[in-house]
Amino acid sequence: MTSLSNTVLRNLAPWREAAAWRIAFSGGLDSTVLLHVLAGLASEHSLPPLSAVHVHHGLQGVADAWPPHCQAICEALGIPLQVVRVQVRGGASLERAAREARYSAFEEVLAPRDLLLMAQHRDDQAETLLFRLLRGAGARGLAAMPRSRSLGAGHLLRPLLDVPRAELERYAAEHGLEWIEDPSNADQRYSRNYLRHQVLPMLHAHWPQAAASMSRSAEHLGEAQGLLDELARMDLASAAQCPEFSWLGLPALALEPLRQLSPARQRNGLRYWLSGFTRLPDTDHWRGWESVRDAREEGRPIWRLADGELHRAAGNVWWLRGPWLRPVGGGVEWSDPSCPLLLPGNGQVSLIGPRPEGALCIRYRQGGEVMQLAGRGHRDLKRLLNEARVPGFVRGRLPLLYAGDQLLAVANLPMAGANTQAGWQLHWRPPTSDQGLS
Repeated sequence: MTSLSNTVLRNLAPWREAAAWRIAFSGGLDSTVLLHVLAGLASEHSLPPLSAVHVHHGLQGVADAWPPHCQAICEALGIPLQVVRVQVRGGASLERAAREARYSAFEEVLAPRDLLLMAQHRDDQAETLLFRLLRGAGARGLAAMPRSRSLGAGHLLRPLLDVPRAELERYAAEHGLEWIEDPSNADQRYSRNYLRHQVLPMLHAHWPQAAASMSRSAEHLGEAQGLLDELARMDLASAAQCPEFSWLGLPALALEPLRQLSPARQRNGLRYWLSGFTRLPDTDHWRGWESVRDAREEGRPIWRLADGELHRAAGNVWWLRGPWLRPVGGGVEWSDPSCPLLLPGNGQVSLIGPRPEGALCIRYRQGGEVMQLAGRGHRDLKRLLNEARVPGFVRGRLPLLYAGDQLLAVANLPMAGANTQAGWQLHWRPPTSDQGLS
C-alpha cells in the first residue's frame, strides 16, 4: 500500500460507517488519483459502496468529451458513475456561477449519511487562502476550505487537503493514469489561474514550504473561527426567543440583547446567524445593519442582502425571503370552508368549527377596515393591529375573512381571529420562507 493510500485511509477512518462514499469526479488529475486510490483500498478493505459523480457544465465545446472519458475510467475500475448535467447562470463571475451549480448538483445526489469526497489538496488550500486574503476576507474566509462540512442531506470531506500536488503527480506517473486537462485552467484572466501560474511559483522559489505554511495558517484561522462561532452561539442564546409570533415560522432575533453587545460581537453573532440563510455581505455593506439597529422605534428599516432581507419590527429583527418578499394577490372565493383554502403565494387558511353564514371570501388589507368585536363594538383594524404589535411586513398578508362586505375575522389576531359565540376560529398557516443554506 502506498503512503498516499495510507493517508487517505487514515483520513477516512471516522467515516467508515457512512451509507456510501461518492467521489466528485471531474476527470482531472486530482480526482483521478483519488478515484484510483479508493478503488485500490476497496479491493483490500471493507468500505462503504463507492460511486462517482461527474457534473457536466457544458461551458466549453471540449467538455462534451469529458463524460465518456470519465465513464471509461470508472468502468475500468469497476466504479459506477452518475453524470449530472447543469445549467450555469450568467453573472459577474462565471467561476462562481459554475461552482454554485456544481455544489447544487452534489446536494441533489446526496442521500442521508452519504459522504461526498472531493480531491482538493494542500496547494489548492494555499491558493484559496491567498485569493481570499487579496479580497480582504475575514477569519471565516481565510480559514479557506474546511476539511469537512455538511452538504445537503449528507456530508462533504476533503481527504487530500494535507497532501501536496507533487505527491499526486508522482502517484499518477507511477500508475500510468490518464486525466483531463481543462483548457480554462491555463487562462490567466481568471484570478485563481493567475495566482497558480504566476504568483505561487515565485513564492515557492523563495519559500519552498510556502504552501505548507499557508495551509497551516488556514487551519489556525479555522480554529479561531470555531471559537468565534462558540462566542456567537453564546451571544445569540439570549436573543433567540420570539414566542409572541412563533406561529409565523420565521427566523427572528430580539433586538435589545444584540444592542447590549459591542459592535464587533454584534457583527460576529449576525454573521453566524445569517450564514444559514444568505451569502454574507462585505465590510462596506455592514452599514445596513447599523441602519436597522439604530432606526427610530416607529421606523421600518430593511437591510437587503444577497438572498433575502432583514426587517425590524415588534422589537425583533426578522429574516425574510422567497414568498415573503412578493406581494399577495387579490381576493379568493371560499366555496367550501370545510376544507383548507390555499392562498396564492401566502400559505393557507382553515376554519375551525361551524362555518359562518353567507358566501365567504378571503381578502387583504386595503386600509380603513372596521369590524365588530363582541363587547368592544366597532373597532378600526389598524388600531387592532397596533395593539397586537403585528409586524409591518405581516399586516398586508394577514387573511381577512369576509361575508359579502362584512369583515368577520382577521386570521391569528387575538380577539379578532375567532367568533366565540358562534364557535368558529380562522387559522392561517403562513408560507414557508424556503430557508435552505446558502
